[in-house]
Amino acid sequence: MTWARIRQPLKFFSLAALLAATFIALTPRHSAAAELVMFEQPGCEWCQTFDREIAPIYDKTEEGRRAPLRRVALDAALPAELSFIRVERLAPVFVLVDKGREIGRIRGYPGEENFWGLLDVLIQKLDAAIGSERARMPGRLLQANG
Repeated sequence: MTWARIRQPLKFFSLAALLAATFIALTPRHSAAAELVMFEQPGCEWCQTFDREIAPIYDKTEEGRRAPLRRVALDAALPAELSFIRVERLAPVFVLVDKGREIGRIRGYPGEENFWGLLDVLIQKLDAAIGSERARMPGRLLQANG
């Protein structure tokens, strides 16, 4: 086998990889940094109810894709990257975070229907925060005015 025959697939692969990386980089995305942090504790009846009603489907929803669920035990040390969150001794507490800041929280588990409604309000706040962040970017202003 000659080097030319080996190099041709490598050249194609490199171009394909470059195109895929470019597509991923330029595809508009919602904030991948957003997370819904659930503070929970063992034996929490409302945490268990959440686990039955919401947890099995959460990651399959648009909300779950926008803000993946991250569980943090109240009795464990707070991870360093979440040190900006004021922890309450109530369980569960759901805190929507994005890029090192708190967007909002849901205290307790209010039942399936109310949870989705309250989470929708938080997602709207996230969208507003992302929109105002983009508006402050100089490149965006030039594009809008140009």
